[in-house]
Amino acid sequence: MQYWLETFGCQMNEHDSELIAGFLEEMGCWLAVSPNNADIIIINTCCVRNTAENKVYGLLGRLRRLKTENPQLIIGVCGCMTQQQGVAEKIKRRFPYVDIILGTHNLQRLPVLLRELFDTGEPIVEVWAKEKEINELSPIKRKDGIKVWVTIMYGCSNYCTYCIVPYVRGRERSRRPEEIIAEVKRLGQEGCKEVTLLGQNVNSYGKGLDFDFADLLTALNKIEGIERIRYLTSHPRDFSNRLIKVIAVSQKVCEHFHLPVQSGSNHVLHLMNRGYSREEYLRLTEKIRKSIPGACITTDIMVGFPGETDDDFKDTLDLVQQVRFDSAYTFIYNKRTGTPAADMPDQVPEAVKKERIETLIAIQNDISLEKNKAVEGQVHEVLVEGESKSDPAFLCGRNRCNKMVIFPSDKNIMGSMQMIKITNGQLTHLKGILLCSGK
Repeated sequence: MQYWLETFGCQMNEHDSELIAGFLEEMGCWLAVSPNNADIIIINTCCVRNTAENKVYGLLGRLRRLKTENPQLIIGVCGCMTQQQGVAEKIKRRFPYVDIILGTHNLQRLPVLLRELFDTGEPIVEVWAKEKEINELSPIKRKDGIKVWVTIMYGCSNYCTYCIVPYVRGRERSRRPEEIIAEVKRLGQEGCKEVTLLGQNVNSYGKGLDFDFADLLTALNKIEGIERIRYLTSHPRDFSNRLIKVIAVSQKVCEHFHLPVQSGSNHVLHLMNRGYSREEYLRLTEKIRKSIPGACITTDIMVGFPGETDDDFKDTLDLVQQVRFDSAYTFIYNKRTGTPAADMPDQVPEAVKKERIETLIAIQNDISLEKNKAVEGQVHEVLVEGESKSDPAFLCGRNRCNKMVIFPSDKNIMGSMQMIKITNGQLTHLKGILLCSGK
């Protein structure tokens, strides 16, 4: 049977889809060239934003035609969205042709549920309310052998008041370090050049294991074959001085720090339950830049959180101008049912949110462009990923600061490290020329 995967959401969801592909291929299935050719379609969902949920509902509506044309087609829905209370029932009611609905906690049950569906022909809804122990034996069908994701922990215990993740991903659970180290060693032997360690808050890795995130980075830095180590996502509250020191002396851990600040207002940070102040965040970024010259700092910023005043928003703009982020993922707050913020008073009008986000984006874009212009003339090491989407005569890849670099080349150098001289810094990427063949 042929399968097709549609994935919404973060890198954790993308990696979950690699697990799903692993399960299906272990059953003898193979990837279809399009959903029109598939015998099994699995939708891996996200519920962090309303837009992601609406896209899932829209896709399910469009799949009605395929199901009508091919009644044997199996449609499954899984992921964070189905883990929310009442959503599985809503999907079943609105889209009765969906065959399997499961959540985040029982993803490894997909092969069992598919076999049950084959045997009975009856639709299945199975969403576990609680997380179970980590399954280290799950097969993985990775999309890329050069740059790969490695999950080091699951769940989140922070309970930021706007975030649904702890409710759909469960409490924090860390994988055993020996399992992670063994997996990364295998990847290095197989030709992988770069690993990105995944967790909702990687800085809190290892609680209860007597082995923390700094220990893990130290161990992984020694593995042969692996040339770059990245990680997502960090919580500013848990970024220790020791961790900064470990990164500073590591050859392989990249100098890119993604530190979601969310707001520059102490009032709003308190309402969000972020656990740090703007002053603490500013001190952290100062320490990083003092310890690691050339470090790039990126962030997430939310505008329009309930109770955010004009003065609160000015505090955010002030922090942005002080830190001078290389880039920022900016977004408007929207309600997530089941989170404390959804019921908070003083919800900000949509028109005000729109005005604030436009102001923030304009200021950050100026900073990002200035930052990228500042590296013109420098030589950067770039891991070549493939052809540029805009022009096949150009190749593209990322430098250690995770910035996209585009350069002309007709050489077959995919998956290699190359030295690129930056000739033009643009808003979203850098342009350059190939200096010499790398490794």
